[in-house]
Amino acid sequence: MTHAQAAQFRTVTGPNKRKLAFEVTGDPDGMPVFLMHGTPGSRKGPKPRGIVMHRMGIQLISYDRPGYGRSTRHRGRSVASAAADVAAIADTLGIEDFAVVGRSGGGPHALACAALLADRIKRAAVLVSFAPPDATDLNWFGDMAEHNVTEYNNADRVPAAFIEELNKRVLEIKEDPDALIRTLEPALVRRDRQVVEDHALRKLITDSYLEAVRQGAVGWVDDTLALRRAWGFSLGDIRAEVRLWHGDEDTFAPKSHTEWLARQIHNSTVEVQPEAGHFASMEILPETLAWLAYGDAYAGAG
Repeated sequence: MTHAQAAQFRTVTGPNKRKLAFEVTGDPDGMPVFLMHGTPGSRKGPKPRGIVMHRMGIQLISYDRPGYGRSTRHRGRSVASAAADVAAIADTLGIEDFAVVGRSGGGPHALACAALLADRIKRAAVLVSFAPPDATDLNWFGDMAEHNVTEYNNADRVPAAFIEELNKRVLEIKEDPDALIRTLEPALVRRDRQVVEDHALRKLITDSYLEAVRQGAVGWVDDTLALRRAWGFSLGDIRAEVRLWHGDEDTFAPKSHTEWLARQIHNSTVEVQPEAGHFASMEILPETLAWLAYGDAYAGAG
């Protein structure tokens, strides 16, 4: 593996002297794209191999949000807080302009960057994202799996029970990294099952979960609480081109969330893919990265 292909692990001192851990893969001189992982997740989340990114001319940067992996916890953080963290990493790397993509719980954080770093971000992509908790004319829990409805309701109303449940799941993940996927399997649609049954992809997912809980449940807790509070920015401030994608059969974050986002973001396009679920977003990541780097001229590549 050449230097360009290997994942380069680094840390930077971010806002409030917090440590932020990140990895850079692909072409060090390529178009910079930040990848915002899901909830729970880490910088090790599923992504194309470094050699693929290198051939595409993309420098992919993924980081542990505070409390995950090796990044210092940021108590009481909001979704908007991600923008300052991403800016700190970009400044350290000497990057002025870049693109950003967020998957699942990373979607709102990608939108925060697009809104609050509008002068630096040219394109943004959001895959299977959630909408804000105060979204008007949206049944936030509509078509959502019962497991997720219970979790978010507990986060809102019974935080002690919510935290206790996540601490229990963390212990299970540390003992068996495959445990979380098995817990989610009853809610998986056929295409999601195909994704998680792929041996290589499943290993990437479980490795990401294991790294996510290195510090316990704190990152997972803070992510969920931030998602269910005011996000701290306006979607109307986004000026970049935005591509939104969702699976038609997603019950973890229902498609209605992305359809609502599309109505709020001016310069956006949306695709709802038939027969696809939540984990299918991993399959379309290479094509999404190509669009982020090169726009419609490279659409369909990857």
